[in-house]
Amino acid sequence: MPSNLQALLKIARDRPNTAIEQEAQRRSFAYGNTHFENESITRSTIDKAAEDLKANDAPHGHSAR
Repeated sequence: MPSNLQALLKIARDRPNTAIEQEAQRRSFAYGNTHFENESITRSTIDKAAEDLKANDAPHGHSAR
């Protein structure tokens, strides 16, 4: 493997994901696994469920928005 590609891979591997990137990855994973089992699941379905969960996790029932 070329050394410049190895260097880029090391940088990517050592860089932590942001909270936004982690959430996007979590939603993508959920979509991929649920859509595989049920084709009526859409990315919008996953986004709505994630937002509902986020709102329910907010302290004292307040929305996190």
